[in-house]
Amino acid sequence: MWRCALPPLLRYPTVDELGARAAALVARHPGNARLRRAGLSRAGTPLWLLCVGHGSRQALVVAGPHANEPVGGATALRLAERALADPRLTEGADVTWNLLLCLDPDGLRRNEGWLRGPYTLDRYFRNFFRPGFLEQPEWLPDGAAAAALPETRALLDLHDELRPVFQCSLHGVDVGGGFVELTRDLPGLARRVARIAAGLGIPRELGPYDTLYWPNLGPAVYRIPPPSRGDLAAAITEAAVESTWYHPHRYGTVTAVVEAPMWGVAAVEDDSPPVDGSGILRTVSHGLRGDARLLEVLLARIRPYVSAVPDAARLLAPVEDYLLVCPGLADTWDPDVPDGARPLPLLSTGHLAALRIAGRRLALRTAGLLHQLVTRAGIDPAGALPELDRLIDEWCADYRDGCGARWIPVARQVEYQSRVVLAAFDLAARRASAPSRSGESGWGTEAAVPMHRE
Repeated sequence: MWRCALPPLLRYPTVDELGARAAALVARHPGNARLRRAGLSRAGTPLWLLCVGHGSRQALVVAGPHANEPVGGATALRLAERALADPRLTEGADVTWNLLLCLDPDGLRRNEGWLRGPYTLDRYFRNFFRPGFLEQPEWLPDGAAAAALPETRALLDLHDELRPVFQCSLHGVDVGGGFVELTRDLPGLARRVARIAAGLGIPRELGPYDTLYWPNLGPAVYRIPPPSRGDLAAAITEAAVESTWYHPHRYGTVTAVVEAPMWGVAAVEDDSPPVDGSGILRTVSHGLRGDARLLEVLLARIRPYVSAVPDAARLLAPVEDYLLVCPGLADTWDPDVPDGARPLPLLSTGHLAALRIAGRRLALRTAGLLHQLVTRAGIDPAGALPELDRLIDEWCADYRDGCGARWIPVARQVEYQSRVVLAAFDLAARRASAPSRSGESGWGTEAAVPMHRE
C-alpha cells in the first residue's frame, strides 16, 4: 500500500511520502516505533502521529502547521531516525517522541506545484499557498473551547492526552534566517543555536518583524508573550491571540517554535547600527503602500471573473488578510507617521533587512495567489496576468539581487532544524530535572540528555 521513492533529504517530502517513510520506519523498528492516526483533516486526510520510544515523559513535535513550510515533515522523520539510533534520546531520558508529521496536509498538497522543485523563488511564489488566518490550525482566535477546525481539535486532544514536557512547532522562513521562539526561557539555547547555525552556514535572524516587540532571550531567540485580545490585524502580525503554543502551558510544557530558512539572507544577521535607518524605513514603508495599492487594483479587476474558480474563497481569504495588514504595517514602519501606542524599538541593520523582506513577502504572496486565481479561471478578460507576471519577476529579482537571497539545500535546512530541536529538548529536559523552588524535583537527574556534538 505504501510506496516511497524519495531520495534521502534531496527535496521536501509530499504528504503521501511522509506517510510512506513513517510506515517504512515502523516496519524496520516494530518494537520501538508506532504509527497511529491522531485525527483527520477537513478533506479526510489522516493526521499521522509517529511515536518512537516507550518513555513515561512525552515530547511532542508538530510539523507542517503552515502549509507553505514543508521542512518540518522532513525534520520530523530525521528526528525519528536519530531517536531510533540513539537510546539516550528515548530510554536514557525516559521519553517518548510523538511526531505529528503534518498538521495541515490539505494545505501542503496545494503547494505540490513547487514542492518537488526546481527550487526557484518565482516557482515558489507562483505556486504558493497558505490558508487565511482563521483557517490556520495553530491559532485559537476564539479560544480553545471554540476551536472548530478538526486539525486544531486533534492537536489540542494530543496536548491533553500527552501533557508533554516539551512541544516543538516546526516552521520555515521562506526568505531570511533561522530563529527560535519560546514560551519559557531555556538559558543557553542562543549559544547553541549560534554554534549550529555557524557550522551549517545558516544565517540567524536577529530581528524578525513578527518578534519586533517580544522579549529577546539572546541572539535569534525570543520569548513568546502570553496571548492578549486584539484586532485581527494585530493577531495576524503579532500572534496576539491564544494559540496551540500556549495551550499546554498549564502542564508545565516548554514550547519551542523553530524557524528554518529556505533562502538565506546574510544581512538579517547584521547587528550593527544602520547608516540611515530613517531613510531605509521610508523606502520600505512607501514601497509596501505602493505595492499594496497596485495589488488592490488588480484584485478589483480580477474579482468579478474568478467566482467560478473551484475553491476561489480559499485563495481569496489570504489575499484579503495580507491586504488588510499592509497599511497598518506601513504606518508602523514609516518614520514620518506620528508614533502610535507602540513606537518602534531601536533597530539594527538586521532589523531593517528583515522589515524589507517582510514587506516584499506580503506583496509576493498576494501576487502569487492572484496569479493562481487567474490561471485557474482559464481566461484573463481583465488582462491582469502579464502585470502579475511582471511584478512577481521584478520582486523575486529584488530578493535575489537586492537582498542577496540564496537557496539553502533541503538537507542543510533539515540538519539545522533537527539539531536546534534536540538542543532545545536537551535544555528543557535539564530544566525539568532541576529542583523546583518548592524543593520538589522534576524528572530526576537521569532524565537529562547528553550534550550533542555539532
